[in-house]
Amino acid sequence: MSTQVKHRGSGVEPKNALQSDFAETTSMDSDERYLNALGYKQTLHRQWKFAESFSASFAAMYVIGGIRSTFYIGVEAGGPAAYWSSYLVTMVFTMVTAAVLAEICSALPAAGSIYFWAAEAGGPKYARLFGFIVAWWSCTAWTTFVASLGQSTANFILSELPVFGVTSLITDTSDIKFRAVQWAVSEGILFLAIGMNYLNPKTYKWIFRIASAIIVLDFVLNIIWFPIGVSQTYGFQSAKFAFTATDNLTGAPPVWNWMLSYYVTAGILVGFEASGHISEETQNANLVAAKGIFTSALVSALMGFPMVILFLFCCPDLSKFNFDYPQPFVGIYAQALGRGGHLVMNIVCILGLFFNTTVSGVASSRLIWAVARDGVLPFSGWISAVSANKEPRNAVTVMLVVAALLLCSILPSATAFSSLVSAAGVPTITAYALICFGRTFLTPGEFKNAPWSLGRWSRPLNFIALIWNLYLAAVLFSPLEFPVTGENFNYSPVIFGAITIFALLSYWFMPKDKWLPAARLGKVHMLEEELNANRAGRSSSVSGPST
Repeated sequence: MSTQVKHRGSGVEPKNALQSDFAETTSMDSDERYLNALGYKQTLHRQWKFAESFSASFAAMYVIGGIRSTFYIGVEAGGPAAYWSSYLVTMVFTMVTAAVLAEICSALPAAGSIYFWAAEAGGPKYARLFGFIVAWWSCTAWTTFVASLGQSTANFILSELPVFGVTSLITDTSDIKFRAVQWAVSEGILFLAIGMNYLNPKTYKWIFRIASAIIVLDFVLNIIWFPIGVSQTYGFQSAKFAFTATDNLTGAPPVWNWMLSYYVTAGILVGFEASGHISEETQNANLVAAKGIFTSALVSALMGFPMVILFLFCCPDLSKFNFDYPQPFVGIYAQALGRGGHLVMNIVCILGLFFNTTVSGVASSRLIWAVARDGVLPFSGWISAVSANKEPRNAVTVMLVVAALLLCSILPSATAFSSLVSAAGVPTITAYALICFGRTFLTPGEFKNAPWSLGRWSRPLNFIALIWNLYLAAVLFSPLEFPVTGENFNYSPVIFGAITIFALLSYWFMPKDKWLPAARLGKVHMLEEELNANRAGRSSSVSGPST
């Protein structure tokens, strides 16, 4: 029988069966105590460990796939010299951002973590405002990202048509017939990939591990096999080209042309907070989830740099290359490895993106479930319901339907969907910045007792991450081609502005006691203070009285 020993939320009533009344009992383990202090009951399963936490972010980032998909944008903006040097800079500041997010995750390990981190970082005055904004930003970003992965996977598949000389279907996005086929294949991949999210947790842990294994296989094949093929066919680029060549195919002023290389590197090293989104399903979450965020970002960043250098040396002469492929890298692999060899490589790419989609669906669905748990969405009671296996299956369904509807924008024009995709990275980057702003100026002294703590470095690192992510947001808002026309206009600021307006309207019209009321925030600090006092007491008792 459990016995109540603490009650940190006197007068705070739960709004539904998923929220706690902050009453702590002796039967609670450390994970449940933290979740209870955040205002929630343990509803989801809690079976996953570090391997799953690491893989959630590692597979969601899929850095090799990101480099491959955006490689030629990076080369066009500033040239190879800008690309590899900008990647190095991005690596450093990505690790700073990952470190500060790991710290706040350690203090606030809950499903849909990022909007809760923003709320707590905003302090009592701005908690609800920050929470509403980041909830809208993040749900939009992750759901759009899942939809875009379906299309990316389809592009790798459909690029086999020109390789094998199929002329009955022209792979041109200006052709409505091709867009219809592209849409159908994208939807099929999306439904298959997200369908795996309905597997029970014990089975799904193997999905995490398979996803990570495919990324490692992809890395090894590119490091060993791809350069062998290049050496036997069209040959390598010179070191001068790979390390010092510059270019300006964007039409931007020289300095900004170089800065646009960050448009690519920013989108490659993002999404490492996925470990936080599954923290409510992770054992010893206040430490394991934080480690998952930081280590996945570190390994991905380190794995990506040799890929950038390799692809710069192995890319063919761009002036002679045929870009009539939905995904140009398929054509490069075909030139270097031949029809049979490139097919093996392309299957690995497709599998990598497929599992990238299913793992990203986990993070996206947990965000939707967490928002529904707080009663904000229409039909929140149904969306936040969990299955017999303690999974948020209804939230998975909602995420799947929304992503499938987003893919329908492929049909009217290629520009419509690409505009949505281009806007996917911005809300995540700005969410990072808003959290860092709160931690720097509004709550700099909080979370010092979290198991993963940056100590005295917390505030300066949060400030550095704030400036870095604001800079990235400015780059992501920029057009990629100059002069700007209706065809090349970057609609990211427009879409981002619309999302933010919806968030502000939600904040304005939602009653204060309906979602993230002030009385339900800040209780975790009480728990941290108690734990720290207990640790200090045990240390004092062990050392004994001084003489």
